[in-house]
Amino acid sequence: MEFTTREDIEAPIEYVFGQVTDFASFERSIMRRGGDVERLSGGDTAVVGTKWRVKFLLRGAERLVNAEVVGVDAPNAITIDVTSKNVDATFQVDLVALSPARTRLNVRATAAAKSIPAKLLFQSVKFARNKNKNKFSAMVANFAKDVETRFRS
Repeated sequence: MEFTTREDIEAPIEYVFGQVTDFASFERSIMRRGGDVERLSGGDTAVVGTKWRVKFLLRGAERLVNAEVVGVDAPNAITIDVTSKNVDATFQVDLVALSPARTRLNVRATAAAKSIPAKLLFQSVKFARNKNKNKFSAMVANFAKDVETRFRS
């Protein structure tokens, strides 16, 4: 299963990359939503090998995933692999400088089921594909809008 979207942001590519790789901010966001994040390695800068263990509730069950930065091409791209007992996923963020003050944000999320229950879950996601694609696009659009707002202030 794959979701892709793109947004144009009125900010320089270096600033946008800094926001995309602001791991402490994402960790706080997960914790505000009730998740538990533990950074296993790496610092506050985007380097290959940075790892996290994340616990959260999804559909009434506690889930545990491990995330690892597997590729960094500052300020153009970052790739994060996420693994769990039932699912493997990859998040790829590509940035393209459209001008010195404008950046295109391309986000691709791919996931593959490793178990029968995960395959059933993916079937329900596929049935509501347009709804889920719109949610994914709206989430990225909100992030892009927040980056623009922070850059202007």
